[in-house]
Amino acid sequence: MKSKWYFINSGPCSPSYNMALDEALLDLHSQGETPPVIRFYEWNPATLSIGYFQSAEKDIDLEIIKEQKLGFVRRPTGGRAVLHESELTYSIIVNEQYPDMPAGVTEAYRVLSEGLLLGFQNLGLDAYFSIPDTEEKQQDLKKPKSAVCFDAPSWYELVVEGKKVAGSAQTRQKGVILQHGAILLDLDEEKLLSVFKFSSAEAKEKMRQKLPEKAVAINRLTDKEITISQCIEAFKEGFEQALDIELVPYQLTEEQMQYVKNLEATKYLTDEWNFKK
Repeated sequence: MKSKWYFINSGPCSPSYNMALDEALLDLHSQGETPPVIRFYEWNPATLSIGYFQSAEKDIDLEIIKEQKLGFVRRPTGGRAVLHESELTYSIIVNEQYPDMPAGVTEAYRVLSEGLLLGFQNLGLDAYFSIPDTEEKQQDLKKPKSAVCFDAPSWYELVVEGKKVAGSAQTRQKGVILQHGAILLDLDEEKLLSVFKFSSAEAKEKMRQKLPEKAVAINRLTDKEITISQCIEAFKEGFEQALDIELVPYQLTEEQMQYVKNLEATKYLTDEWNFKK
């Protein structure tokens, strides 16, 4: 018998709701109320999310965020800033003690990301895991050169033709792993670059030239346009296959929804959380 995990497809949601629901699912799983969960979602409006440790004022041009009417939220996970626009976002919530789950962050990341690998392959893309193969690349991971998430692939991130196609981040709280990440369908490099602060015009230009060599969206890799619904099907199947699980559709109860809304109101909608130093 395969393990049954919950499957939630939230569709487009506000940035504060998306992060509140991910954290609430972590809490519910830690309390034994739910089995492990895989969730897919989108963003309305297009949103810049920053990592837990990032400084919004230092890294981000908040005026441009307002001008472009973009959403803005701080994630509970680490990593660098991501512009969520033409993408499918996934999250995985699973206990650290789940059978055969490696204790190490990097190895657990590889196990959980296997579903992404198979998902890309289900779409007909020749995807593989990135492994920094030089001392310089390994040092780059320890000291990121920019605030832009898709600047460089990390250990076991998904790569096609040498370019990053999915960026992920992880946190562990209350004995539970939350891993979530962006699967790019399309990428507007100019919009992405516009929201960051750079030390000089030269630094921005350097990043503009480098970005297409580092990151690529699914629809730049294939002749036929791939839709969100095709991605959902491909990656759902990928996770089921990789983790040897059955995904069972789930809707939150009214009480669980109230928990999410309270967390959203008291945390992810507040300036205290989103703009903390």
